[in-house]
Amino acid sequence: MQKTFKGIVVSPGIVIGKAHLLNREIESIPKYYIGEDEKEKEIKRFKEAIDLSITQLKSIKERFSEAIGQEHVYIFEAKILMLQDEMIYKKVTEKITIEKMNVEWALTESIGDLIKIFSGFDDEYLKERRTDVSNLGKRILANLMGFEHESILDLKDEAIIIAHDLAPSDTALMHKEKVIAFATDIGGKTSHTAIMARCLEIPAVVGLEDITSYIKTGDRIIVDGNSGEVLVNPDEETYKMYLNKQLEYNRFKKNLYKLKDLPAETADGYRVDLTANIELSNEIDAVLDHGADGIGLYRTEFLFLNRKTLPSEEEQFENYKAVAKKVHPLPAVLRTLDLGGDKFLSHLDFPEEMNPAMGLRAIRFCLDQPWIFRTQLRAILRASVYGNLKIMYPMISGIKELTLANAILEECKEELRKEGKQFNENISVGIMIEVPTAALTADILAKEVDFFSIGTNDLIQYSLAIDRVNEKVAYLYDPLHPAILRLIRKVVMAAKKEKIPVCLCGEMGGDPLYSLILVGLGINELSMNPGSILNIKKLIRSITLEEAKKVADHVMSMESSDEIENYLNGEIKVNLYNKVILN
Repeated sequence: MQKTFKGIVVSPGIVIGKAHLLNREIESIPKYYIGEDEKEKEIKRFKEAIDLSITQLKSIKERFSEAIGQEHVYIFEAKILMLQDEMIYKKVTEKITIEKMNVEWALTESIGDLIKIFSGFDDEYLKERRTDVSNLGKRILANLMGFEHESILDLKDEAIIIAHDLAPSDTALMHKEKVIAFATDIGGKTSHTAIMARCLEIPAVVGLEDITSYIKTGDRIIVDGNSGEVLVNPDEETYKMYLNKQLEYNRFKKNLYKLKDLPAETADGYRVDLTANIELSNEIDAVLDHGADGIGLYRTEFLFLNRKTLPSEEEQFENYKAVAKKVHPLPAVLRTLDLGGDKFLSHLDFPEEMNPAMGLRAIRFCLDQPWIFRTQLRAILRASVYGNLKIMYPMISGIKELTLANAILEECKEELRKEGKQFNENISVGIMIEVPTAALTADILAKEVDFFSIGTNDLIQYSLAIDRVNEKVAYLYDPLHPAILRLIRKVVMAAKKEKIPVCLCGEMGGDPLYSLILVGLGINELSMNPGSILNIKKLIRSITLEEAKKVADHVMSMESSDEIENYLNGEIKVNLYNKVILN
């Protein structure tokens, strides 16, 4: 009997095949108390299991780097660092010595505690690190208990992998000839497994909750990595429908790549730059492969995470230099540190905040810790001679913060002049508009910067007073709320008056229906996930600016997001489908 599951899209594509259920759960974990004389023995067992886990990950890292490239091994290096960190070791050894637990029980309890901590974070990237902790715990536990887990390498025929969860070490062993797709109970868009699935271009859906309870090896499965649906044992009619959808999608994707080197220009000659949002420098290949016009948002804080010490000026310089050279002559916008909130470094001692999303984060953190900020600015400035780098400050709420940030930037420039170090004297400096006060005073701020970049993810969150990762209020997260669209229009108008470009780098930019409105409102640049670029380019080349303006004007006259959404999903979606998909 057919059953449909809905999950989170992490890697696009439509695949039809047979399921292979990967069962990795250890059902019975020993649980008992130990005597005083057994503590050292248990701690020794724990150390040996950690050492074996590190050896295994190093071996997988080498195999993966040979298959995919050295630049992607950071994922395994991060896991090895976590195993070497005191975080897990200290918790487990305390439970052994103080609570007198056997090591398997102590490990299971400690991993559970850490998962709760990571689950409490607002930041999506850090929240997803709970999966990494869970996977590491399972690896150590398996080594403690002498379990030999089934390997993906053992697959004889091509299959769709179904699992409760997959570690990056599993994904690293996947070959597209055998693993044609995968689906998991848990996971999110920013998990390392998701990142690797996109890197390997294996269609995947995660967050399906309990799909492993309904599937057995050999079941016919359809994974729709475009919609996030997974169908189990589809009936003949559904099966034939998806065969056609698969053919249509593959044909559409093949045609999209013909647009790679063409400009994102409307039929009446209006050019929109399509750039990419990235978190790590090794994503640049995907950016260039999808025909991006540059990097619209490089989240530099990810260079600072998953490590025990701050990156030095020299390390940052080499990273930014590599980015500048690789995308040259295209531009790369480097957002300065958006640390704080939930993205605190483990070795910096900051007090816990009641409301971290609105606390000491982003530009506030940088102004509070100018020594960290200066080091980054100096590194960016020095790298700027190797390409077209731009600086962007996050979470600016008003002119005072912008003035203070620019004052530090000027001091860094003067230091470099005195040291005889070269930099681009005319480097562009912009700000992210993601706080309502910045949007409302955009006319003031526009006089002091070279460009705006609207960060709709946070702008929506702060404007509508909702936590976008809180499942109880996430339904209120509404990009089409008239207030949001009016704020965007206000920012665009302020930018036009001062003749500066305005980019939009939130999730809105990668949605065809939303991007139609944004082009009509006068946005000059849309920055998005690299995988969305060709879709949006196809859309823009299929319309005229006048058509986009009419849609935007009509939307701006509406009173509710429901009314706007019905309009977009009605006649506009039909017209776009006819233009974009069929032509």
